Amino acid sequence: MSRTQLPLIINDISALSRNLRKQLEDAQSPPGHVEMLNLLARAGGYKNFQHLKAEQEKAHKLPSVTIDKKRVKKATRYFDLNGVLNRWPKKHNQRILCLWVLWSRLPARKAMTELELDERLVLAHTFCDHPMLRRWLVDEGLILRTTDGSEYRRIEKRPLPEAVELIKQVNR
Repeated sequence: MSRTQLPLIINDISALSRNLRKQLEDAQSPPGHVEMLNLLARAGGYKNFQHLKAEQEKAHKLPSVTIDKKRVKKATRYFDLNGVLNRWPKKHNQRILCLWVLWSRLPARKAMTELELDERLVLAHTFCDHPMLRRWLVDEGLILRTTDGSEYRRIEKRPLPEAVELIKQVNR
């Protein structure tokens, strides 16, 4: 079983020490592992270890993300029914979303030559400018290029929420 690390922040170490000493004095025998977790949590101001754990999970829960559906709808217009990019958007924020779709079609954790990348990009668009798409992918930090240009690799990162929605819609 993997251990989840939970930070325990104590504002007053002196109060922690007094509280912990009192709890240890009241115990009939040395505490076991779980009881020690509970002692520390109580000394830190929590009801028990489960309360500490619940509070930490609540504090680190990701906020809900709202998606700009209008932006996604505009970006879908740049793709045909087969998910091929028909034209290059004029607006930068639309370009970024379209690049995420192309990024999603590249293999993860695999090195590609320039020729292999170009083959994938040629199939992904119809306006005959795969070098521009390759440059944009590199410039926007979506793929990594070696200094000599011999190897390209997709950079693994979480797409924008709108990009995730666009990828779903285009790939249907």
